[in-house]
Amino acid sequence: MHGELQLAHRPVEALFTLRDLAAVFFRRKRIFAVTFGLVFGVGVLYGFLTTSYVAQMKFLVRRGRIDPVVSPTQTVAPLLQSSGVSEEELNSAAALFRDEDVLREVITRSGLVKNRSWISWLERESEQEQNQRALYRLSKRLDVQPLRKSQLISVSYRSDDPKLATAVLESLGDAYLGRQMQTQRPRGQSAFFEEQVSISRSELQRAQEEYEQFTRSKGVVSAALERDLTLQRLSEAQAGDFALQASIAETQGRLQSLGEKLQQLPARRVTQVRNSDNSQLQEKLKSKLLELELRRTQLLTKFQSSYRLVQEVDQQIAQTKTTLGAENFTPLRDEVTEDNPDFVWANSEHVKAGVELQALRSREIVARQQLAKYQTKAQQLTSSAIKQGILERKLKAAQDKYLLYVGKHEEARIGDALDQTGILNVAIAQPPYEPALPSTSLWVTACLSFLAASVISTGAVCVVDYFDPSLRTAAEITALLDVPVLASLPVTAVQAKLRAV
Repeated sequence: MHGELQLAHRPVEALFTLRDLAAVFFRRKRIFAVTFGLVFGVGVLYGFLTTSYVAQMKFLVRRGRIDPVVSPTQTVAPLLQSSGVSEEELNSAAALFRDEDVLREVITRSGLVKNRSWISWLERESEQEQNQRALYRLSKRLDVQPLRKSQLISVSYRSDDPKLATAVLESLGDAYLGRQMQTQRPRGQSAFFEEQVSISRSELQRAQEEYEQFTRSKGVVSAALERDLTLQRLSEAQAGDFALQASIAETQGRLQSLGEKLQQLPARRVTQVRNSDNSQLQEKLKSKLLELELRRTQLLTKFQSSYRLVQEVDQQIAQTKTTLGAENFTPLRDEVTEDNPDFVWANSEHVKAGVELQALRSREIVARQQLAKYQTKAQQLTSSAIKQGILERKLKAAQDKYLLYVGKHEEARIGDALDQTGILNVAIAQPPYEPALPSTSLWVTACLSFLAASVISTGAVCVVDYFDPSLRTAAEITALLDVPVLASLPVTAVQAKLRAV
């Protein structure tokens, strides 16, 4: 008893020890057990009844291709194209998942409107209100997160039905890609370019018909080429005409020189000269002289020397002697001649030059006609070449325009085909798969429920014990009454004695 009193008079400890905490739990063990069991049971039951499945899919934001530019020029691929995606573009692509039109299309495709809650049944909501509530539930359960330091966007949807979660993500992928097509690609490109192809084809056909009609009417294939050939021939003909004029002048000069030469040259030349006496003439003269002398003699026998007949005979005799004497001093000259070769050559050359000059005159007439023809044809071909050049440029412009729009239409068609097959700048990197396991297992739920029950029950015990006004320890009595405690009995002993009484 003395030792107990000594223990009672020990100083009061101010620190709150684990023993005191354990005493609190022992005093409120019923509250702790009830609270712990209730919270743990509710948590496990909630986790069992609200099992959720999370379906995931990932989108890749990239710069996969360049859409055709609506311009009057050929699309030229850039020499350097950055393959990176900025943070703003990634966030913009992620924000588009929350677009109301996209979510409404997902609700319609996946049938979320049909999954009406018991609140909508009780409140008898209209179709618009049901759609709005389904839109709210979809937006709440949909999680869109751009992955850091990547070009990926992770999209997940939580539902108690794994098939529904997968269907919602599939519908979301289709609706999102369709929305991307509408926002990133101009609408009506293919139809526009198809219309332009038809118009440019008609213009090309008209240009071809005009070009063919011009070539048929003018009888030319390439007026510019034929003009160049004609000008070349005209230049050659002019050069030939100049050469012909020179030949004519040369022939005329030679003809004149040969004419002057012919006037100076004899037609024949003496090749042999022989001098001889004319014996017959001398004999005749001598016989005549003798006859005249005999006759004079006869006349002198009859007449005087002064008679007229005698004088006539004397004169004849004198003349005959004179002639005979002159014949002795002028012998007979016999010359042999032949054609002069210089004269013959000059004459033949003169004739040849005359014939050649006549031929050159004829060639000059033909050459002048040919020159006039080439000049007229060159002028006509020049005019035709100008018109044909205009038609060719028009045809070339129509061909370039047609080929341009054909290429643009093909680019738009390829773009539409790529869009239909999902080859977009935003592509599905990981398609959704039906989850086989719930997002949280029952063991995890039980552990979390156990942790929550422990915390809540501990808090409840502490709160109840804190607000309980009864005195439980000798330290509390001493602190409250400022009197020493001589002895204390356990509550269990007191309760046992009371039960025994």
